[in-house]
Amino acid sequence: MDASGPLTPGGPGGDGPSGSSRETPRRLSREQVFVLISAASMNLGSMMAYSILGPFFPKEAEKKGASNTMIGMIFGCYALFDLLASLVFGKYLVHIGAKFMFIAGMFVSGGVTILFGLLDQVPDGPVFIAMCFLVRIMDALSFGAAITASSSILVKAFPNNIATVLGGLEVFSGLGLVLGPPLGGFLYQSFGYEVPFIFLGCIVLLMVPLNIYILPSYEADPGEHSFWKLVTLPKVGLIAFVIISLSSCFGFLDPILSLFVLEKFHLPAGYVGLVFLGLALSYAISSPLFGLLSDKMPHLRKWCLVFGNLITAGCYMLLGPVPFLHIESQLWLLVLILVINGFSAGMSIIPTFPEILSCAYENGFEEGLSTLGLVSGLIGGMWSVGAFAGPMLGGFLYEKIGFEWAAAIQGLWPLISGLVMGLFYLLEHSRRRRSRSKSQNIVGTEEERTALLPDEI
Repeated sequence: MDASGPLTPGGPGGDGPSGSSRETPRRLSREQVFVLISAASMNLGSMMAYSILGPFFPKEAEKKGASNTMIGMIFGCYALFDLLASLVFGKYLVHIGAKFMFIAGMFVSGGVTILFGLLDQVPDGPVFIAMCFLVRIMDALSFGAAITASSSILVKAFPNNIATVLGGLEVFSGLGLVLGPPLGGFLYQSFGYEVPFIFLGCIVLLMVPLNIYILPSYEADPGEHSFWKLVTLPKVGLIAFVIISLSSCFGFLDPILSLFVLEKFHLPAGYVGLVFLGLALSYAISSPLFGLLSDKMPHLRKWCLVFGNLITAGCYMLLGPVPFLHIESQLWLLVLILVINGFSAGMSIIPTFPEILSCAYENGFEEGLSTLGLVSGLIGGMWSVGAFAGPMLGGFLYEKIGFEWAAAIQGLWPLISGLVMGLFYLLEHSRRRRSRSKSQNIVGTEEERTALLPDEI
């Protein structure tokens, strides 16, 4: 069953009776424009607030008595509590209300971003570390709530164009990740530690009244299905593993790519951030393109997902490159591989939501906000698992065997998930062909019997 439907709440994307038309209107409705503005503002603001920590927080935390291990745990706890938030808020989205969850998440996220800027006033040592954990956990919970509600509202408003809309909004997530570090670094150098957090926190808070006014409310009845039933569907379980593997690949690069670039190519520290731009920009550009392709040609989703994983695996083999290839490591090659990795990531990540959603509908999940909340929460949760595992594995392997071999081992994740997913799709295609052939044989036999009945009488 296709996940698409009319744009009215009573269509298959909603909880009421299905409409008769499945054509997508050429013009966006006022409600859809408001939903896009709300989601784009949340993606941009939250990603900027999330990414400003990198350039200067570790140095400030060291001054306050935090060890490197403790700083890593402060960063890592975000992913763990984002996982918890995604699963819990996805389950209870309908009970809490999608609009309230979205706005409350933005409000708390903006507030705790400002609080993070005040932590330099906290006493050094255990008090500072405890407050860092508390504020970071609150930020993870609020972001998990906002992104789960945002994804569900988007799919509710655009049931015919799920991948296109989600892919298009990844542009704003990418922009947030690209703009956050340089903006944060500039404000830190110019005005000190507090200003970057207060500035971005206030921007996020200013978006709250705007969204209260423009964001539509969607009502729905609670569903009877659970995360467990969703994730135990074989196809959904495999796609969840794909999401974890791709997320871990992104997370793998965060702690060690900059160290490798500084050590290998002796670049000035200010230029290291530019290396990451190739990955972020190519992902932001490719996401809407693959989203459009996914919606226009749904039969290609599965192969985008499979080949995107396999190309990603190849990229990680070449990042170092892995020593057995006997290719000399060069800066231009590294940047080119990161650009290709951004495109392959867009190719494989964007189809995951519509693929899981269509599988859920085919297996009896009701078409409405309840199921959308489960799917959004599951994807957010699995992404957080990878975001936690990737940096941990990357840091450990980098210390033990170096970047070249560490990247190659990391590439095994998307290689395995891509091959397993491809095998599953081939078996699924073969099973459906046999089922169709069997149905046609049964129909043919019934027609023959019907034709013989008058002669027998």
